[in-house]
Amino acid sequence: MRAAGGSVRAELWGRLAASDPGLLRLTAGLRTVTSIALTLAVLAVLRADVTHLVAGAITAMVATFAIREKQRAQQAVTLALGLPTALASMSLGALLNSRVVIGDLFFVALIFCAVYGRRFGDRGTALGLIGFQIYFVSLFVHATVPALPGLYLAITVAFGCAALARFALVQQTPAGILDALRGAFRARFAQLVAAQAELLDAGPDELDKVVEEVRVRTARLHETALLIQGRLTDGTSDEAVARLVQRRIADAEIAAERLGLLLLTARGERRADTLTLHLPGAHLPSAAPAPVGDESLERLRLDLEALRLLVLRPAGPRSGTALAQLRNRLLGYREEENLPDASSAVQDVFRGVGETARAVLGLRIAMDGPQDESDDTPATSRSREELDAEDAAIEGAEEDEREAEEQTGLRRPTTRAAVQVAVGSSLAIVGGEFLSAQRWYWAVLTCWIVFINTASTGEILVKGYRRLLGTVLGVVAGIGLAGLVGHHTWTAFGLVLLFVFAMFYSAPLSYTLMSFFVTAMLGLLYTLLNTYSLDVLVLRIEETALGAVCGVIAAAVVLPVHTDRRTDELLVATLDRLADVTRASADQLSGAPPADLVEKARDLDQALADLAAAVQPLTHPITPLRSRRDTARYVVALLETCAYHARSLAATAELLPTHPAIAADPRLRGAGERIVHNIEAIAAHVAEREPAPGIETGPSIAAMLKPGTLGAPRYGRVTDRVLRHLQRLDEAVAGLARPLEVPVRSRAG
Repeated sequence: MRAAGGSVRAELWGRLAASDPGLLRLTAGLRTVTSIALTLAVLAVLRADVTHLVAGAITAMVATFAIREKQRAQQAVTLALGLPTALASMSLGALLNSRVVIGDLFFVALIFCAVYGRRFGDRGTALGLIGFQIYFVSLFVHATVPALPGLYLAITVAFGCAALARFALVQQTPAGILDALRGAFRARFAQLVAAQAELLDAGPDELDKVVEEVRVRTARLHETALLIQGRLTDGTSDEAVARLVQRRIADAEIAAERLGLLLLTARGERRADTLTLHLPGAHLPSAAPAPVGDESLERLRLDLEALRLLVLRPAGPRSGTALAQLRNRLLGYREEENLPDASSAVQDVFRGVGETARAVLGLRIAMDGPQDESDDTPATSRSREELDAEDAAIEGAEEDEREAEEQTGLRRPTTRAAVQVAVGSSLAIVGGEFLSAQRWYWAVLTCWIVFINTASTGEILVKGYRRLLGTVLGVVAGIGLAGLVGHHTWTAFGLVLLFVFAMFYSAPLSYTLMSFFVTAMLGLLYTLLNTYSLDVLVLRIEETALGAVCGVIAAAVVLPVHTDRRTDELLVATLDRLADVTRASADQLSGAPPADLVEKARDLDQALADLAAAVQPLTHPITPLRSRRDTARYVVALLETCAYHARSLAATAELLPTHPAIAADPRLRGAGERIVHNIEAIAAHVAEREPAPGIETGPSIAAMLKPGTLGAPRYGRVTDRVLRHLQRLDEAVAGLARPLEVPVRSRAG
């Protein structure tokens, strides 16, 4: 019973780790709630009144979430600087509260400085956020000069409790975050393998649903890999270790995605190209998929379960021998003589299982250190030798550093955003004063918030719409909660803590949901301050709508960055990164000196993630331009396909120094030239460079090689895998020409 209970707890913990990579959302929510609860407890002991309790609670929340540095020493410095910033902001708010014109002008100047401060990194962003939010608190509690000593005490207590929560009670170090992210990667890896196993038994009616689940879990695995990429430098003391983990994460991700593609191919008549996104009109497995043979089916089912256990189970005295046996069996599929008697497609699946097991072995060594080798088979020993040789090559590689072009003046994003939000806030102040002389600041707050982490007019429009929707729903909830709570102060504060946790936990998932919890929480705070009424909550909706409109107007009129321009810039950046990866991979496969291909592939992934975020206004369900929405989805989906094949080429090219089955072939450089030319031609067309050449189509990649390649055995000088990835990449790049209206010219073979 005890073992069963432990197994259930481990399963639940694994699911939590997979749904919240690194437990970042959970930790953020717990730390903020702890900070607020401590502040309320201390102020209650000091017999502070409700106004000071509210001011202290909001300050504790701001002092907690504003700090974004990764190193604890930097966090401490920023928190220490934040206290005098908050005290100064509260003082100015109290002094200028009764001076309407001067106070409004100062508020606009403060907003400009707070946004402009983002150019100075995380510390500038945090101090600007603290200054703005505490000034907002002074307006919210109607701070006056005589009340300043009590408010100073509340602010000081809040910062002290925020420090205690961050550095003692809910600690989170860079190394700890990285370890948690690694656990999340394993959990999501295991979930993906479990979903892939369901492909074996899925009938025609279930196949689409199962394929969708595999695609979703593949995307989640990729998301966790990117999170780890962003934390590696700060979470490891040795740069060589960071590079090794980065490489092993990339290997495991590519192997897992390729295994899913091989399973789909074994189930269907057509070869699957991508699992990352639905392509409009994409070729899925046929309506009547070909079942895997009965004998192979049971063997594959057992092997996929063994692979899942190999990913999840830690090595130890009890499980060491059993895991070694599973590992040896799966790695044996990398040898031709161990493959079952089945069709070529099914044998490819077993090969994929073997390659994925090898990636898992490399992942375990990189994350957990050396493994017990006493039970190794010859196949496992060969895999270890390959991994050791790769590790030595990784440690000796030099990182490619690129300097980003620095924009100046009004072209600098922080300067432009500061000017825009200052203009938008000025409009919000004027309009807000007409709606309410006491609560005009809600419009300013909304205008401020819609500019945070947005870079185009379309993004601001979508964010404003989501905030308004969440506010309307939150007002409805606030009406009911205020009636239930009445004047029960500590019950209301308990619900406030619950909503704060929900706000932080849901923030990365849904901005609308986060806005809902914020508004419901504010309804409770109004109740505590005895200012609650239906008119007040309706006014909040009106002020929110006004602030969103002012933000959109400022973004559209003042130094505008139109969504089309923003997406075109990011599309060109993504294509440039794709060309870099493809060129470097083809060169290395042709015998060129090694380059840091994994780093280039990650740059491509990040550029593609930025593009996918920027096109959200074009793909949002409320957009009236359906053709543009379909085009944006199609282009991003094709780029996802290109990125997968480029990552796979990069991973294969990096195996050249150590893998006995892959050797350099100079002919591949010529085969890759057409792909790189086409990528650069599309980028030139999108960027409107002159002259913009058209893309070239013609013979297949394999046909472009000199005679002899097609007759080579599967693991000959040029592998089938390399040719397949090059061919699929060539087709996907050519597919970008039609939606982007790039001229096409055919070249004879």
